[in-house]
Amino acid sequence: MITELKLPPKDAYHKLRHTLEVINNHISAASTTAGNVSVIDPAAGNVCFASASAGWSFTLQSFAKLYVKLHGIPFDAEKFASRLWGDIYYHPDTRAFKRKPPAGGGERSFVEFVLEPLYKIYSQVIGEHRKSVESTLAELGVTLSNAAYKLNVRPLLRLACSTVFGSASGFTDLLVQHIPSPKDAAAKKVDHTYTGPKHSMIYKAMVGCDPSGPLMVNVTKLYPKSDCSVFDAFGRVYSGRIQTGQSLRVLGEGYSPDDEEDMTIKEVTKLWIYQARYRIPISSAPPGSWVLIEGVDASIMKTATLCNMDLDEDVYIFRPLQFNTLPVVKTATEPLNPSELPKMVEGLRKISKSYPLAITKVEESGEHTILGTGELYLDSIMKDLRELYSEVEVKVADPVVSFCETVVESSSMKCFAETPNKKNKITMIAEPLERGLAEDIENGVVSVDWSRKQLGDFFKTKYDWDLLAARSIWAFGPDKQGPNILLDDTLPTEVDKGLLGSVRDSIVQGFQWGAREGPLCDEPIRNVKFKIVDARIASEPLHRGSGQIIPTARRVAYSAFLMATPRLMEPVYYVEIQTPIDCVSAIYTVLSRRRGHVTADVPQPGTPAYIVKAFLPVIESFGFETDLRYHTQGQAFCLSVFDHWAIVPGDPLDKSIVLRPLEPAPIQHLAREFMVKTRRRKGMSEDVSINKFFDEAMVVELAQQAADLHQQMI
Repeated sequence: MITELKLPPKDAYHKLRHTLEVINNHISAASTTAGNVSVIDPAAGNVCFASASAGWSFTLQSFAKLYVKLHGIPFDAEKFASRLWGDIYYHPDTRAFKRKPPAGGGERSFVEFVLEPLYKIYSQVIGEHRKSVESTLAELGVTLSNAAYKLNVRPLLRLACSTVFGSASGFTDLLVQHIPSPKDAAAKKVDHTYTGPKHSMIYKAMVGCDPSGPLMVNVTKLYPKSDCSVFDAFGRVYSGRIQTGQSLRVLGEGYSPDDEEDMTIKEVTKLWIYQARYRIPISSAPPGSWVLIEGVDASIMKTATLCNMDLDEDVYIFRPLQFNTLPVVKTATEPLNPSELPKMVEGLRKISKSYPLAITKVEESGEHTILGTGELYLDSIMKDLRELYSEVEVKVADPVVSFCETVVESSSMKCFAETPNKKNKITMIAEPLERGLAEDIENGVVSVDWSRKQLGDFFKTKYDWDLLAARSIWAFGPDKQGPNILLDDTLPTEVDKGLLGSVRDSIVQGFQWGAREGPLCDEPIRNVKFKIVDARIASEPLHRGSGQIIPTARRVAYSAFLMATPRLMEPVYYVEIQTPIDCVSAIYTVLSRRRGHVTADVPQPGTPAYIVKAFLPVIESFGFETDLRYHTQGQAFCLSVFDHWAIVPGDPLDKSIVLRPLEPAPIQHLAREFMVKTRRRKGMSEDVSINKFFDEAMVVELAQQAADLHQQMI
């Protein structure tokens, strides 16, 4: 800001102020508790001004203490610091700080007492005028040796600033004052991350950071060794004490007290305190420590929970990491030499460990696919796969995107399906969820684990649901935080609720299986409410086994979905482009060619640049950066992040659409094109087969409805 932007002190103040306002806006937008409170405020002591290249850092409080030390006058440094920010002016005639500037005009206190002395040091050192540098530094109580003045400008500036402002005590004070200690922060952290009950002994030990309590470690990241053969686990000790040579239970993300399959026993071989590039070996670590652990990584994929082997009560895992973006771009890989497939598969396993957001899986067609957040992310993954983790040459397919499937209307008829033994019949309809509800479920605003009363109150007050329907929610899908809902809309007078309740788990499993792989192109279903409106369940347990009910529940969910005007959804990026004003029109052109649309273009205060904000479909984003640089002569830079799902224009089931190879499809044909290409890629038949999901009796009923409609039209 001083040496590159060359802003005068007054403009530098406004630039700093605007930057803090932007940060506060981001905090209040992302946080539910922040509200309109100015969270980041220099006067509160939680902002540190620093330059790593010039070797100085200070807070307003440490700068105020510097004045106390220089002038030797015993005044209150805290009160002085509180007046060094904002629209406050110093009046020398009355020796007071006031909101109004002096009659003859004057600068704000921050400019006068902080920026001007700082600028003075910079200008005189850079101007290489030794006498003036000596006198200025003498005023600040600093003298440098003759040898120091023979240094080049940059080392001399660094020496002068670090001598004036001293060590980074201001930064250290800021951390001590505003970052809570591990013990003070434990209750909030444990409440946010631990999935177990709050009345348990383990929970209480973690909240109290009890070193003599049961050992609980939350592993959040895996770091590869220098040869990339194995990983070290980085985690936080919440209670107990971890030691080298200790045998532990390693609980994976799929572990629960009811299903202990995702659990192994490992021995801690080494421990380190991890500080940037340094590893400091230790033999044990108390609660509140972040440690690097060797020997436990074999069964960990992303995150894990480490605990003692001999705990008396049930242990629950720490919640897996959640991100504000999704891996929506995927690519298929195969080794150049087929005999090296095992090496590549092992490399993909290591990629999954190393990249928290990467997902690696094998499609039904046998393809090995990698999902990431964007092109650059996948580029980094492929570089690591080739050079570090598998050391084989890998072929990569063109990147594609993940889609979702949804509906835009209610089912046109009540869809039913019978079990293979003809003893059970389930009837269901599908309809779209209310706007915002899918996001609420995904963000954990509402949970299926709540009591029926809590669920009823939430849906009634926020989404105006009928109380009975809200209390009849059976499940979210395809998992606990999946953006679809299954609810029981049957009447006790028409359906035996006891028998229906006995097959509830099987119906939920069928619904979740269906929601995970939709009927259009095996992509997840999103934003759909499935209602069970009727059910005939066999009274003998033998005739209503899960083998009968689960596939039937899935089939009826699919048929209800297909009768509710199905549509494809595509992921959309929020794109922020920084550009000079004369390139804005070129950016509009590039975006419009790729189905993008601009939401705002605003000047960036304190710079000649403009910020263009836009939405761009992810499938259209491949090569976007290159295109953007080409059309703006390299003057525009963009940042993109997943923002939301949007419905693809057109009907994916419209068989009248003819797709011609090597020709771009018109906008209204895109949904059909995306569906057909995705099905081909997955080795599926080109079109959705109705006979696969519809019972014979239902096909007859559909044909009868079509005939009646035709008769009415005649």
